[in-house]
Amino acid sequence: MRHDIQPNERAYSTKEVAEELNIATPTVRKYGQILERSGYEFFKNGTRRVFVQSDVDALKAIRDTDKPLEEIALELVDSQQDRLTSRSTDVATADTYDMPMEDPQKMRELLMFISKELAASREMNTQLANDMAEMKENVGRLRQDHHVISSGIGNSTQKMNKLIDQQQKQYEEMLEEEKQKNDQLQKEIEQMREEQQKVWRAQNDFNTRLEATVKEKSGIEKLFALLFRK
Repeated sequence: MRHDIQPNERAYSTKEVAEELNIATPTVRKYGQILERSGYEFFKNGTRRVFVQSDVDALKAIRDTDKPLEEIALELVDSQQDRLTSRSTDVATADTYDMPMEDPQKMRELLMFISKELAASREMNTQLANDMAEMKENVGRLRQDHHVISSGIGNSTQKMNKLIDQQQKQYEEMLEEEKQKNDQLQKEIEQMREEQQKVWRAQNDFNTRLEATVKEKSGIEKLFALLFRK
């Protein structure tokens, strides 16, 4: 249990520590968690940490170190334990609350300490409320972005399907045109074959008649030749 707080010692909120060390409030919480996992003790207001100067110095050491965070955290825990064991218990926080009520100076110091704790608590509550509001805003923005992305994907899908349908229709029309051209070509080829066959038949008839005529003419010439010999 910590008992190293000094009379009139300033208590810092998370926001004040962040401003003091020039780091973000989530970074302060991260460093605090690392220290606590290693055995470091913080003053607590409920579940919230209340920082004193020695805590600020410990967080500053983590901020400025080149060592692994877990290693420097163990060193800071050892330093805190040495400081707590070497300090007399008459300056502990518990003694501050057990001081004689008739001592006005001590009463003022106690009231000042309690006031600072309350102020730090209020600041932390305000910071928490701001963080919650920012988180809600981010969630709302993410939902809106998700809606926009989903709408965009839906529109793109519709356009893609429409384009595919158009291409399919054009392809079918081209196939039909090619089929018609092929049928027409087949008809033309068939007509050419029929005409060629007619020409061949006419040529064959002509050749046959010519051959018969030649034969007949040859016979007449032979007959004339026999007659003239006699």
